[in-house]
Amino acid sequence: MDIKSIERLELNKVLDGCAEYACLEGTKKILGELMPVTDLSDAREALSRTGECLKLLFRYGLSGIQYFSDVEELLVRASKRSVLSCAELRQVNELLRSARMAYTSINSVDDDEIVKIKGDSANIYFDKNLEDDITEKIISDDEVWDHASAALYSIRSRIKSLNERIRSKLSEYVTGETAKYLQDGIVTMRGDRYVIPVKAEYRSRVKGLVHDRSQTGATFFVEPEYVLELNNELVALQIDEREEVERILKELSAAVGNMSERLKTDIRVLSELESYYARAQYCYANKCVQPQVNKRGYINIIKGRHPLIDREKVVPVSVELGGSYNFLLISGANTGGKTVTLKMCGLFCLMAACGMYIPAAEGSSVCIFDDIFCDVGDSQSIEESLSTFSSHITAVIDMCKRATQGSFVLIDELGGGTNPDEGQALAKAVVEHLLKIGCRGIVTTHFTPLKEFAYTVDGIENASMEFDASTLKPLYSIKIGLPGASNALAICRRLGMDDKILQRAVSFLSEGGKAFENIVRRAEDSRIEADKKLQEANELSAQLKTRLAEVNKKIDELERQREKLTANARAESRRIINERTAMAEELLDEMEELFRKEELGQADLIKARTLKNKLKDAAYGEERAEEKLNEYEPATADNLHVGDNVYFATLESVGQVLSVNAGKGEAEVLCGTIKTRCKISALQKVNISADRQNKREVRIRKSGDFAPSKPELEINLLGMTVPEALSEVDNFIDRAVLNNLEEIKVIHGVGTGKLREAISAHLRRHKNVSSFRLGKYGEGETGVTIITLK
Repeated sequence: MDIKSIERLELNKVLDGCAEYACLEGTKKILGELMPVTDLSDAREALSRTGECLKLLFRYGLSGIQYFSDVEELLVRASKRSVLSCAELRQVNELLRSARMAYTSINSVDDDEIVKIKGDSANIYFDKNLEDDITEKIISDDEVWDHASAALYSIRSRIKSLNERIRSKLSEYVTGETAKYLQDGIVTMRGDRYVIPVKAEYRSRVKGLVHDRSQTGATFFVEPEYVLELNNELVALQIDEREEVERILKELSAAVGNMSERLKTDIRVLSELESYYARAQYCYANKCVQPQVNKRGYINIIKGRHPLIDREKVVPVSVELGGSYNFLLISGANTGGKTVTLKMCGLFCLMAACGMYIPAAEGSSVCIFDDIFCDVGDSQSIEESLSTFSSHITAVIDMCKRATQGSFVLIDELGGGTNPDEGQALAKAVVEHLLKIGCRGIVTTHFTPLKEFAYTVDGIENASMEFDASTLKPLYSIKIGLPGASNALAICRRLGMDDKILQRAVSFLSEGGKAFENIVRRAEDSRIEADKKLQEANELSAQLKTRLAEVNKKIDELERQREKLTANARAESRRIINERTAMAEELLDEMEELFRKEELGQADLIKARTLKNKLKDAAYGEERAEEKLNEYEPATADNLHVGDNVYFATLESVGQVLSVNAGKGEAEVLCGTIKTRCKISALQKVNISADRQNKREVRIRKSGDFAPSKPELEINLLGMTVPEALSEVDNFIDRAVLNNLEEIKVIHGVGTGKLREAISAHLRRHKNVSSFRLGKYGEGETGVTIITLK
């Protein structure tokens, strides 16, 4: 690809930003030298690897590649049998550890979509045994562990013991009779040998070997004669120690040398892997998406954001070309975003060709071009004595020569920098030539004839950067299909130019130019207004949809409440029916008992009638209340007479008035066999004629003709075994369901709790049981279980 064009599109800045997420020098070098691929399959491979790294990092929580130093030179030395130092071996060990961790972390992920990165990791070599050896034997950059070998441990133990012996001997000398000959009462070392500081005047009094003298000459450092052999032994042991350490380092270095080629491969593989991790982290940080890539020259960027502009300030732009048209001619106001849009399209294609996601919306597409040519900005060259126009046109000439059907051409202000008439004529010719070649491209311009040209030629489409005429500010968004007015004079007015100068400038405009610009400006204003109306309509539509959804939600809620109320009403109806059925059964039992008598007196008949009325009340509830009001009326001293039939509420019985004492407001009443005196206000006069009473039929039914007996509300299981009790519970629940009961009671007692637990376990699985609980205070507490049926 054209290197200058890649630099103008600032791919290097994007790759530098990507390299900030890398820790290996090899990775930084790979990203710094990365070039876009031109093969579609290579681009898809790279994008797939980036996608897999995104999953590994941000779904499975891998930490990437662990840092290690550049040890390639050390590996070359080790392969030539050089002995590496402790520090160098530890650097190699960092590589071994990083390789092992990368391999194990990648292959620990169970995901069938992680294919390519796992394939790359198969080339990673590591040796856990060697890694452990180096870790255990080398404890710092300049120290080998005592237990690195048995021989080293033995040598160092002897050295330690010998040091203690020498110090012990010398301390005796320092504290004994010879102490007066010493400058200081200390033991020091010179040249790995223990010595004592002797005053110069007593040098002859201390037998031994002189190793050094102080700068003043007042002190001689003497190795006493009787520790000479001990020091010699110590030096010999230290030589043995160095040789053993050297042997250990040589052994470890040889192991590194034997695998140096595989470790060099590790460096390359890990650096390459980290380059994809870095790309994934960059894409994640910049909220990028995987683009669809093609080779047919189609570009469709949806809400693209230039990655080098602050994400809080950049305005997303949507651009499409390569479908019904191959070239876009972008016009519009200065500083409106034409150049940024042009560079963004080229940069996105380069990023995808480097295996990077793009900062745009899902569904965006870019093409993997064979070459991308870009001429943007002032390329004036002092060294080559080229003017702005000359450097610009030199780049255009190079594009026209090298462009093919698989090229993407980006030209900012084509034909600018020279005479406008010649410039626009040249621009038309260049665009026409590029269209014939069949390449794709974007051109920005202010030339009115070039905008008109785009209307008359197939394969090129006008586009404009939107401009707010009311505020005289660009909107940084593109509109395909219409050219844009340059609005140069309007911008000058906004920036403060004198109105007289601007009016004079308007007078110099050609009539055709003014007419075209006015048409374009009015068309642009109308389109912006139409877009605003469309946006308002869309917002209103969205609001209506939201409200409709809320209404539907409320309707659904009301429907649920209605169903709930219906279910509650049904349950209440069953309860009322059950209560009234039980009451009716009791009344019928009383009536049956009454009519078993051989003879029925007047009181018996009245009681039977009363029971009948109660039975009707139980059957019809409120409907009977009104009938009762019609049959009885309040008794008073004026309408109550001897012989009248009255209803006495206290006894819930109908009786006959025997006497009336109007003065005291009392009456004597006979109810069956009971004679009582009561207040007249406690009586109700029966408003039924004797004929109607005589005509009423009293039907006597045999016990076999009665309705089913009263439903059972509880069952007693005391004394039963668990199997017997569970069988009885099942039968009891079945009868309760048939009788439409809602709540029933099982009496099982407290005891050991075994029966209670068995019943609870059984009820949890029962299909007709909604819930159950132990009894409360007054219900039997833990000795009973209350069951709620479905």
